[in-house]
Amino acid sequence: MDIQKLMKQAQEMQAGMQKTQEELSAKTVEANVGGGKVSVIANGSGEVQSITIDPSVVDPEDVEFLQDLVLSGVQEAIAKGKEMATTEMSKLTGGLGIPGM
Repeated sequence: MDIQKLMKQAQEMQAGMQKTQEELSAKTVEANVGGGKVSVIANGSGEVQSITIDPSVVDPEDVEFLQDLVLSGVQEAIAKGKEMATTEMSKLTGGLGIPGM
């Protein structure tokens, strides 16, 4: 086993992972809940970028419903972003199952 070659491959993988993480920050996913009444956009880093709420679901008598919709939308958007990140990272690692990737 050539240690120099292994070190070079590790450095290339690290550079590729950094580039992919930067690209993921620029990519977005969208989650729509409540029949599209609440829309959440997040990036591949798991950061929520925007939340859009249809005024028809804003009912001062039922704030809990709106809170549930927003929470569901945020959770779904973050899950989609993580799924996208996992897919992109697995392309680099070749499915090695590296912890934290």
